[in-house]
Amino acid sequence: MLLVEKEKTNKQVVSRQRVTDHGEVYTSEREVNAMLDLVKQETERIESRFLEPACGTGNFLIEILRRKLNIVANRYRKSQIEFERYAVLAVSSIYGIDILEDNIEACRKRLFELFEAGYKKLYKENIKEECLDSIKFILSRNIIWGDALTLKTVDDKHEPIVFSEWSSVNGKMIKRRDFTYGNLLEAESSKVPGGLFEDVYESDPAFLPTPIKEFPLVHFLRISHVE
Repeated sequence: MLLVEKEKTNKQVVSRQRVTDHGEVYTSEREVNAMLDLVKQETERIESRFLEPACGTGNFLIEILRRKLNIVANRYRKSQIEFERYAVLAVSSIYGIDILEDNIEACRKRLFELFEAGYKKLYKENIKEECLDSIKFILSRNIIWGDALTLKTVDDKHEPIVFSEWSSVNGKMIKRRDFTYGNLLEAESSKVPGGLFEDVYESDPAFLPTPIKEFPLVHFLRISHVE
């Protein structure tokens, strides 16, 4: 079952001024799919994590999420609660940073609307607002207005970029842990496989990144209730 059709994302330049100021050129749909096909197995693994450090409006992330949601629908559509659970995990695996605030707003909007359209297609009037709220909250934590070079946000606070890790525990429960992006990069540079964006750090616990905050277990439909 094809839950979500491919978007047409051929627009590559918003304006010459943005190209000059920020070097902003969007990747075309054909290039996005060709590059993702090189890691096709990972794009179709529900829990595999992806980070786009200059995500723009989300051309790469939208296609990754589309592929994941189609896998979720094919496997779990007969059970709404199972579809919701795995769809939340799929969304929670997608991360992005961009220096332009309007790009971040557009990226979050596109990812949410992609999920919402597929969700409504399957369950129509039975969709749950708390599921939509969980998706919105995750996207607010995972798609960050920041500078991937300075590792800080681009708002007035200029704080370190913080990402949330969302791990499934005992089926319907979610464990959230927050990490600074800088700490994650230090762990990645250790050349030990794993981490927030490579799943696990089991090969050498000495390189485990340290969370700056941990949250109590919460049902995946109530993620937005715990802050």
